[in-house]
Amino acid sequence: MLLSLRYPSFNLTLVSYLLKTKAILCIQNFCSKEGTVFCGVFDGHGPYGHRVAKKVRDSFPLKLSAQWDLHRKNQDGFNDQNGAATSHNSEEQIKLIDENCNHELDGTDTILALRESFLKASKIMDKELKMHRDIDCFCSGTTAVTLIKQGLDLVVGNVGDSRAVLGTRDHEDSLIAVQLTVDLKPNLPKEEERIRHRKGRVFSLKNEPDVARVWLPNSDFPGLAMARAFGDFCLKDVGLISVPDVSYHRLTEKDEFVVLATDGIWDVLSNEEVVEIVASAPRSTAARLLVESAVLSWKAKFPFCKIDDCAAVCLFLNSNTELNAEHTTDKLTPDASTHPVVDQSSLPSENGIGVEAEKLL
Repeated sequence: MLLSLRYPSFNLTLVSYLLKTKAILCIQNFCSKEGTVFCGVFDGHGPYGHRVAKKVRDSFPLKLSAQWDLHRKNQDGFNDQNGAATSHNSEEQIKLIDENCNHELDGTDTILALRESFLKASKIMDKELKMHRDIDCFCSGTTAVTLIKQGLDLVVGNVGDSRAVLGTRDHEDSLIAVQLTVDLKPNLPKEEERIRHRKGRVFSLKNEPDVARVWLPNSDFPGLAMARAFGDFCLKDVGLISVPDVSYHRLTEKDEFVVLATDGIWDVLSNEEVVEIVASAPRSTAARLLVESAVLSWKAKFPFCKIDDCAAVCLFLNSNTELNAEHTTDKLTPDASTHPVVDQSSLPSENGIGVEAEKLL
């Protein structure tokens, strides 16, 4: 069953596959700012990964919005001297806790405020998960690749190994792929250095030599294949962190769309293949076609392996088009078509595998 939602001003397509362990979300007019869009893909892992992913999906945007509002109110209340000192201190803190971030951010107050809001919201989110009584996050967690688009400003926050890729035109007007995020794997030099400094271990299994994993100091457990995640508190004392890598991109007329997707898609399709698939599809079905292509690629490349979970969000940047959202799901909550984006509780339920996706297995 498909759920289609249409709004004026731009086009957005969402599709998720194997919804059991992941969640996707889009919020229009985010933080009560007209034209501001929030999108996110959350890929759960571990025994209760699906619950962690849904919790972060439902809670993180609220915390991000609250921090953004709080930052604005604080800035309004400070004089110029205090405001400058606060901005300087915030930047120093960012450098200390996120040395891996190699993206230059625009110096405007809005962009710096968003970066600080991403950092603070992520810290609060992880703390809430640790205290949550109903979700066991000790060996379960989730990635989160999220973005905020406000006008021509695009800010992306990434925790884990999901990815954001931009489809844009080069000087010869050829469509190219530009990766906006870094896959935060344990074998990245800065990530591995931090983990080893905290007494964690990083190594690959013999049957998976290309997959670096994080292990406890004195136990071959749990073997997490990413260096950052929400939850997974069994590893938080040995170098795993939930600090997002925050990057900024100033949109131009050559930029056509942004794809947010889980590693299940990037493991079998290159950035260029993903951009080509999305560009060649009708906008209303682009994300669905991308997920279907990934599933078929998994079958062809790894016929005897379990297909990894796949989810994708495509944000089209043409201001003259429409917003369209699609979910493959086996159940819809009441009134989902009337309040699909602003009210998180009205999003489709995510129990089990979607009907359309199930046909691909």
